[in-house]
Amino acid sequence: MVEMEGSKPIYTQIAEWLENQILNGHFQPHDKVHSQYTLADMFNINPATAAKGLNMLYDEQVLYNKRGLGKFVTDDAVSTIREKRKNDTLTRMLRDVVTEATHLRIDDEELMDMLKHMIDEQRGEKA
Repeated sequence: MVEMEGSKPIYTQIAEWLENQILNGHFQPHDKVHSQYTLADMFNINPATAAKGLNMLYDEQVLYNKRGLGKFVTDDAVSTIREKRKNDTLTRMLRDVVTEATHLRIDDEELMDMLKHMIDEQRGEKA
């Protein structure tokens, strides 16, 4: 979903929307994705903004260009998107945990023990 008044830039939302379309199987490897003009019409945005979202996915090697034909989904787009999101989400969450632990003056050993305990719980192992 693209929210024109959300906190994320619209081109980022366009890129995430296309990523979700790829993850959900709407676009398969080597399928042509919507052009910047189609995306602009769909979301009532400037074509340059849509192009910026498409170029973001091109830079991340989720899409590739065929000269004169448009942008297409790469072979490993799904794994690229999953890996990027895993790294982005985990990094952001761990940064928040470390920041909060620092504010609470929890030392490294106690934090690592807490993390190990949670991992063991999630995996059904006894701590």
